[in-house]
Amino acid sequence: MKQSLQLRLGQQLTMTPQLQQAIKLLQLSSLDLQQEIQEALDSNVMLEVDEDQSNSSSDNSQNDASSSENSQSEAENHSQSDSGNTSGDDFTNEANADSVDFENTQNDIPSELSTDSSWEDVYDTGPSYTAGQSITNSWSGDDSNLFENNGKTEDSLKEHLVWQMEMTPFSDIDRVIAETIIDGIDDSGYLTQTIEDLLHSFPPEDEIEADEIEAVLHRVQNFDPPGVAARDLQENLLLQLRVLDSETLWLNEAKILVSRHLKILGNRDFATLKRRMKLDETKLAQVIDLIKSLSPRPGSHISDDRPHYVTPDVYVKKIKGIWTCELNPDSAPNIKINEKYLNLVKGAKKDKDMNSIKDHLQEARWFIKSLQSRNDTLLKVSRCILDFQRDFFEYGEEHMRALVLADVAEVVEMHESTISRVTTQKYMHTPKGIFELKYFFSSHVTTASGGEASATAIRAIIKKFIAAENSRKPLSDNKISIMLAEQNYKVARRTVAKYRESMSIPPSNERKNIV
Repeated sequence: MKQSLQLRLGQQLTMTPQLQQAIKLLQLSSLDLQQEIQEALDSNVMLEVDEDQSNSSSDNSQNDASSSENSQSEAENHSQSDSGNTSGDDFTNEANADSVDFENTQNDIPSELSTDSSWEDVYDTGPSYTAGQSITNSWSGDDSNLFENNGKTEDSLKEHLVWQMEMTPFSDIDRVIAETIIDGIDDSGYLTQTIEDLLHSFPPEDEIEADEIEAVLHRVQNFDPPGVAARDLQENLLLQLRVLDSETLWLNEAKILVSRHLKILGNRDFATLKRRMKLDETKLAQVIDLIKSLSPRPGSHISDDRPHYVTPDVYVKKIKGIWTCELNPDSAPNIKINEKYLNLVKGAKKDKDMNSIKDHLQEARWFIKSLQSRNDTLLKVSRCILDFQRDFFEYGEEHMRALVLADVAEVVEMHESTISRVTTQKYMHTPKGIFELKYFFSSHVTTASGGEASATAIRAIIKKFIAAENSRKPLSDNKISIMLAEQNYKVARRTVAKYRESMSIPPSNERKNIV
């Protein structure tokens, strides 16, 4: 094949670095955004925290209802003015370094960044902060606990048991056995290996017998938390009952029930249980309540995981009968261009200095504009959700409307991928609690009249039915389906079971109680 050169004209869409930055900031959670802002403050000398605006925003959040309504209207007017003034200038057509107008550099930036894009693979969703991770807000100025909290972690279950083992007088061989037993305990606190397995893990020359392992196991089972190193549920409950005060009511009966009739209790066969225990319903119920107070997974109470705190991005309030939506001013610091550096570079004459400062200034302008675009988009989508789900805020989950991303995208005139980015890892603080924006989107269920109902509303109704049921005769999934049909909801039995399981509600046979 002969090689040749050809010229072709074509058009293609390109993601400029500025657009990529805007999309990246749009999909970051509040914690990730704070870290991104701090990195920008550290790397760009032209950026600084606007302390005056931060103080004024915190003061404005405490004003009366009239000031809140005025601020909302101003935000709407600002959003409308931004949307009506767009520009397609790019940084490729820049002025010469000899005649840079720093006052008018803002004119090179479009008034509204086009963060609406359908490219899902440009950036992955920002990493969520799981338990055990932390971020220090270095701009907050609160370093009082900096050295106390640096690297601080809670003890894991294994570390907790090893610490108790070191405080217990063991012989050398018993200490080795105890370490082996602790290694075989899972996070729930159960010993996952049998005595035979533990015995086979030691070399024959140690001459360790099963009785020695059993004796050390009993000593480990006296460690905290009560019930640790149990081999099954029955042994776990008996270990916990053993450490209770001997004067505890119904303690002996509880030990008898767990040791002899635990399987009957698991099957909820209360008639047989009353006959075997020779107790009436009231007394048997008290014995069962004592057993319910025990922990089926004792090791779960000791964990090295840190709590995961959620910072809301949006606040929803009802002021004078009107629902309002505003951004959380504390979710990220307000930043601005450093005026001192800007005034200093106005008299700069060297081209090298001018180009360097110009690059930093342009990056700072773009970063601030990207933040403004992110806030405007987040506020616009949040207000749209508020309008769609107004009945939810007024009356609760049972009045949640069916909503999909396409519905909001059509109203705000953006792509569905943009709505997905905005609603991921963003949280809304409401009078009914804190919800992720994704919570307000759900599939629909067809009603008998041909309408649609939200799956979230159906789950709330199912939960209401189960909460009001007779504990002696709990509602079956089929019965719940019939009750929903009476309220004009067409929900199959298997769908009811799926919704019930998603709410971690056990089936009817496991919800049955003696009284």
